[in-house]
Amino acid sequence: MSTETETIQNPFPQAAWQLKIEHLLAKPFLQHGIVVLIFLNAILLGMETSPWIMSEIGEELHLLDHVILGIFICELSLLMLARGLHFFKDPWCLFDFVVIAIALIPASESLAVLRSLRVLRVLRLINKVDSMRKVVRGLLGSLASLGSVMGLMLIVFYVSAVVTTNLFGKEFPEFFGNLGSSFFTLFQVMTLESWSDGIARPVMEKFPNAWVFFIIFIMIATFVVVNLFVAAIVDSFSAHSAADKEEVKRIQDEAQRHLEEQRLLMQINEEFHAIKQELDEVKDMIKNLVIPGATSK
Repeated sequence: MSTETETIQNPFPQAAWQLKIEHLLAKPFLQHGIVVLIFLNAILLGMETSPWIMSEIGEELHLLDHVILGIFICELSLLMLARGLHFFKDPWCLFDFVVIAIALIPASESLAVLRSLRVLRVLRLINKVDSMRKVVRGLLGSLASLGSVMGLMLIVFYVSAVVTTNLFGKEFPEFFGNLGSSFFTLFQVMTLESWSDGIARPVMEKFPNAWVFFIIFIMIATFVVVNLFVAAIVDSFSAHSAADKEEVKRIQDEAQRHLEEQRLLMQINEEFHAIKQELDEVKDMIKNLVIPGATSK
């Protein structure tokens, strides 16, 4: 398990002391330490679900959980101090803030559900591990394409639900009695969960040619539409990967150009010093030059 530390490139102005804080928080040993604490915190939250463990070392677990939470709060507070109001403009920082804020909600009966969401602290790994962050970014980038695929699936399901309700609804009301039941049954068929023995074969006993509908529906819904979901996600990953490569190439080109400028400046500086040295030598020669007749005067 390793994290990748990115170069800090903030699009907003920061004071010198704020930059120092941010560079300190970006140190690899601190980031790796936070990742280890997130893993440890996840293990502790899982141990708290065991009544036997809680009866034995429950107080120690709560104490350790509070210590880790305190470290998370310190890290987040320092980052807020370094970025100011710009902290809340970063979606990942806002995500971390919400996750930590949920953990600070006081325990009560009315807020018991929110308290159980403390396990969301494990999701901070997404922000800390660059590869996970890229996966999430790819999934979010595919939402537009997935919306079109979901629209296509909805059309397929709706047409199939109307057809099955009209064809099989009277004989199999538990499966196709109404539009809602047909939707649920078709979803079960799409997942291939007991579709043959549980649904298709009983229907085929009454409607021998029903296999035609089920085969066509499975071919469209399972093998075509589901693969379209995968294709949309893969396409989004490919697009983001290409964008990342272009960004890396741009940064490398800028670094190379900066290096060439530095070399050119060093060369000009060396030439300048050489010319200056030659001028000093000429000046010394002029000073030491004995003009004829000057001594006799």
